[in-house]
Amino acid sequence: MPATATAMDFFQLFVPDNCIQNMVAQTNMYAKKFQERFGSDEGWHPVTAQEMKAFLGFVTSTSVHRCESVLSIWSSGFFSNRSIALKMSQARFEKILKYFHIVAFRPSQGSNQGLYKIQPFLDSLQQSFSFTFRPSQTQVLHEPLIDEDPVFITTCTERELRKRKKRKFSLWVRQCTSTGFICQISVRLKEGQGTDGLATLKNKPQLHSLVAKQLCQNISGKNTIIFTGPSITSLSLFTEFSKQDIYCCGLLSTRKSDCTGLPQSMLVCGSTPAQRGHSRVMMKGSMSLISWYNKGHFRFLTNAYSPTKQGMIIKRKSGEIPCPLAVEAFAAHLSYICKYDDKYSKYFIFHKPNKTWQQVFWLSISIAINNAYILYKMSDAYTVKRYSRAQFGERLVRELLDLDDCSPTQ
Repeated sequence: MPATATAMDFFQLFVPDNCIQNMVAQTNMYAKKFQERFGSDEGWHPVTAQEMKAFLGFVTSTSVHRCESVLSIWSSGFFSNRSIALKMSQARFEKILKYFHIVAFRPSQGSNQGLYKIQPFLDSLQQSFSFTFRPSQTQVLHEPLIDEDPVFITTCTERELRKRKKRKFSLWVRQCTSTGFICQISVRLKEGQGTDGLATLKNKPQLHSLVAKQLCQNISGKNTIIFTGPSITSLSLFTEFSKQDIYCCGLLSTRKSDCTGLPQSMLVCGSTPAQRGHSRVMMKGSMSLISWYNKGHFRFLTNAYSPTKQGMIIKRKSGEIPCPLAVEAFAAHLSYICKYDDKYSKYFIFHKPNKTWQQVFWLSISIAINNAYILYKMSDAYTVKRYSRAQFGERLVRELLDLDDCSPTQ
């Protein structure tokens, strides 16, 4: 991207004009179908591409200016945002919100019926993630932090809190540990609709194995190193991945992990107290099972790091603690991802509709904006104007709204 690239340019790497034009077409089709069935709506007229961008801008503004409801933008209260409210009337915004659709008609067949209203957008987004960014060799599979901001929730009224329903879907990602860029996403419904719902695999290791395989289907043969949490780590999955030149390092838990095929002697604590930094290793082929003690027993399964190579965990109070290299690598990469999630999850769109497909849509838009900011920081444009994540979000909102002054507000 050139040094003159704008926030909108980076965002449209993932949500291009043809994608927005499809939202326009599908929204107008749905509005027509709805009115044919339930009667005409005199206040409605077909939405345009410019209006759709503005619509996206208004909702996106809740990622940098938290409010109880996106409609608060037009209020006279604390959460109002007069700097953008004049771009569109509240009545017009509510009409677009009422009819907004990605897919207006149910397909006759499909593999993910429960998400049919959002699946084409997710597929397009996934392709753009893969096309625009080459991640580092080390990546992590996990569920990102996407729940409500507890600090902001304390400011919401009790009535608003009752409105906000719990998520009916689960989001898993494959994420670059060097940049935080989310390379691939997997959305699963918690209340099963067909074979793609979580209900058929609830509390079963097969679910996490299925998710992991889906997230890694495009990285076979690339010698990628994948870090996993206890719910994904298993001997059978790691063995299958190794045949595809995907190498793994995962934390084990006797409660959460599928421990089938692992020696029981390594999964139980010894009768004699272990010294801090002490480790035991058992190998079979290229796979190593590590038991490491640091105020508790931590177990790791890996075929990505030699168990004979030593590393070091550095603690502020305790100083240096010896450990196998696999443990050091796991701690370092997961620590970065945790810090990334803590920082960037603050900028997820706060608008929470009741419909599950719309929740997934706005969450995926949030991920796209965070990815856009990562690419911006890696580009020449960042050397010209060093915008923070909040400033980048404000700039994007103003560009979506086509406001004359596109500089971030102070």
